[in-house]
Amino acid sequence: MSAPAPRPSYAAFFRIPHARHTFTAALIGRLSYGMVSLAVMLSVTEATGSYAAAGTVMALFGATSVLLSPVRAALIDRHGPRRALIPMASLYATLLAALATAAWRPGTPAPALGVLAVTAGSCTPPLGPTVRALWGKVVEDNRVLQRAYSLDGIAEEILFVSGPLLVGAVVQFAPPAAALALCALLVWAGTLAFVLSPAVAGVRPAVTKPVARAGRRFRDGRALLQPVAVAAGVGLSVGAVDLLVMAYATRHHHGNDVVAWVLAALSLGSALGGLLNGAVDWHTPARARLPLLAGGLGLALAAAGLAPGLGTLTVAVACAGFFVAPALTTSYLIADEAAPPGRRTQAGAWVNTAVNAGSASGTAGVGLLVGHLPLGLCFALSGTVAVAAGLLSVRRAGPRPRGARGTARPAPDGPQSHSGPQAQRSSHHG
Repeated sequence: MSAPAPRPSYAAFFRIPHARHTFTAALIGRLSYGMVSLAVMLSVTEATGSYAAAGTVMALFGATSVLLSPVRAALIDRHGPRRALIPMASLYATLLAALATAAWRPGTPAPALGVLAVTAGSCTPPLGPTVRALWGKVVEDNRVLQRAYSLDGIAEEILFVSGPLLVGAVVQFAPPAAALALCALLVWAGTLAFVLSPAVAGVRPAVTKPVARAGRRFRDGRALLQPVAVAAGVGLSVGAVDLLVMAYATRHHHGNDVVAWVLAALSLGSALGGLLNGAVDWHTPARARLPLLAGGLGLALAAAGLAPGLGTLTVAVACAGFFVAPALTTSYLIADEAAPPGRRTQAGAWVNTAVNAGSASGTAGVGLLVGHLPLGLCFALSGTVAVAAGLLSVRRAGPRPRGARGTARPAPDGPQSHSGPQAQRSSHHG
């Protein structure tokens, strides 16, 4: 009787040829996404002197970037990362640079800035979904794939914390438009380094003909409904937290500086949850774990609404964060195993779109409620959304993917199974 294979560590992922270079290059490009929202907001405000104009331009930029993500992902699947990402990133970076130039000095009309922002948003390279799809193709061990997705989620949390800090550092000695120009440089340089990686060079597009009907893109659309529904619910709940914490600080007469610390606790909890979840070889199927993770997030947020003081609130928010990264990475991995060959990037993009659209909706929704309902009830409602998404996903989960329960994945050039990882795990937005 042979001894069981040793459990791989996170280091096993970086021992895969070219993984370290490819991972780092993608992070450089995705750092731009952690910076761009604040950079656009500050640049447009500086150029127009109007917060309303800045909010409108930012909303248009975000909407086109998020809603068109599956369309751009389809181009990646059809033409391959190298042929599709280079022109996409070049156009996006050029438009961001044009927006930075237009906003460098005050007086540029808001409609002109809006047109540039909308056009740039429509070209945003889907680096996150592309990277995750790449790992699904080149990583042969399901347990190592789980760790790859966990590292991706943790890195994304760090990027979205450090991005605004980097913008803040730039505006200390330069106009906000300089931070926008830096976003353009980072996304172009990072994307170029990513597509030139030998790991990406070996990827060939698996789709040669356009699919006539969107409903036929996945063999069983129900299999994708579960991760998309949970991702939307998690995004909506987490999107509400920023405004709820700000309202809590105001009502309890705390300064705005405490908001940053509480939200940092959310990100720290998410990173720790991602590390732990990625390190465990789960025996419970991912589709069974996903509703539990969403429920844990919802209950922790409901508990945060009962916090009697700032310290208790911080702990409760950190506990909520503990479920965020595991829930999102598990959603990405389920989507990856539900996707037929050649549709991995699109599957990940649908989950990514659900997270970001849910986050925007959560912020907008709680903004309407927080002035009319008790704050504790607002926390409870935001948590209820995550719980409801988890319960709904139990009913809508598709049939279990076919395939063996082994840990070895088929070679990238061979037949592709949809058995997927048995133990899954975490991320957001990029």
